[in-house]
Amino acid sequence: MKLPQTVNILLLGGGGREHAFAWKIAQSQRLEKLYIAPGNAGTKACGVNVDLNPSNFPALKQFVLNNYINLVVVGPEQPLVEGVKDYFLNDPEIRHIPVIGPSQEAAQLEGSKEYAKAFMMRHGVPTAAYFVVTKENVEEGCAFLASDRVRAPYVLKADGLAAGKGVLILDDLGEAQRELRAMLEGKFGAASKKVVIEEFLSGIEVSVFVATDGVSYKMLPEAKDYKRIGEGDTGLNTGGMGAVSPVPFATEEFMEKVRTRIVEPTIRGIREEGLDYTGFIFIGLMNCGGEPKVVEYNVRMGDPETEVVLPRITSDLVDLFEGIVHKSLNEKVLEVTPQTAATVVCVSKGYPGDYEKGMPISGLPATAETGNSLVFHAGTACCKNGEEVVTAGGRVLAVTSLGDSIPMATARSYETIGNIDYDGLYCRHDIGHDLL
Repeated sequence: MKLPQTVNILLLGGGGREHAFAWKIAQSQRLEKLYIAPGNAGTKACGVNVDLNPSNFPALKQFVLNNYINLVVVGPEQPLVEGVKDYFLNDPEIRHIPVIGPSQEAAQLEGSKEYAKAFMMRHGVPTAAYFVVTKENVEEGCAFLASDRVRAPYVLKADGLAAGKGVLILDDLGEAQRELRAMLEGKFGAASKKVVIEEFLSGIEVSVFVATDGVSYKMLPEAKDYKRIGEGDTGLNTGGMGAVSPVPFATEEFMEKVRTRIVEPTIRGIREEGLDYTGFIFIGLMNCGGEPKVVEYNVRMGDPETEVVLPRITSDLVDLFEGIVHKSLNEKVLEVTPQTAATVVCVSKGYPGDYEKGMPISGLPATAETGNSLVFHAGTACCKNGEEVVTAGGRVLAVTSLGDSIPMATARSYETIGNIDYDGLYCRHDIGHDLL
């Protein structure tokens, strides 16, 4: 699969991560035309939005053939877990079009917590102790919770994809046992037909990102994101309220442990098991007193972490894609600015619970760049008149700024947010404070 000198790219997805990808791809000298399916009100400044569902594979096939697409880049996890790459490889008309993303089996590293845990155990990747529960062995699961193998707080994870909502952390044993039964009875739908009980890891989280061609790899900038809705990490979990990169506690010594103990065994495991993996691996880690342990794998870039990682990469992203596709990633140069990037996410009133859509947004720049900041659209849409931009999701905007320090970068993001308005706009004002 050879990429031509200039390429037509189809990017799948419509959130803040995909706007950041679209913005970065659009800078490449090698880009001929960029299409985003479905995109949002911000991505249309980077390319052409296409009204396509990323999970409608026959429609994707027709589009790539009609528009001479040379490369498909998959943003979200759902199409990967559903097998979009396999669909392309198994169709003689489109198998020549490379897909940035793993096969359906390899995507089980995110699609199934049990699969990921078993993979880590086989390849000696440090992670928390665990026990897998179904309806058949629910009593054993309750006994495991009461045993000395785990202590409060108790961690329950739905085995399948639950849109980031399938994890419960509970302090009370009785409540944990009740919630385990409720999950197996369908609390998170089909995703929790199987539940993984995990040992609670105490420490501070960091996200590590790896690009791989299945043989070699490049480590991208690391990031720390902020999951809770409230200041001081309080309240309900969200898809992410902000992120910072680089992470001060991720020292050279710590990252060398991550590389040798986690990244290399993971890539080696992928290779030894013959998994078709060409794309990104997001490794959620816990720094436990200086020792890294894996919390989870994701088989794509994170959101909102992508919005701090990509602005720090100064080299050509399409060139990196070529290395992934040609299995020549080790020959490619990855250049990263030492500056700090900070993203603050603006959400709808009521998020992560019920919220209204369709609120007009004022003060938006025409393109992502404005002053010292980048405004990435996460949940936005254009009104029928094509002019007005309105809210269309819980997470609405991700505002990223670069600076020489965390306070400088976050101050620039908050200054930019001060010029933007919609009914119910909310953001956290403490992003990065814990790292100072």
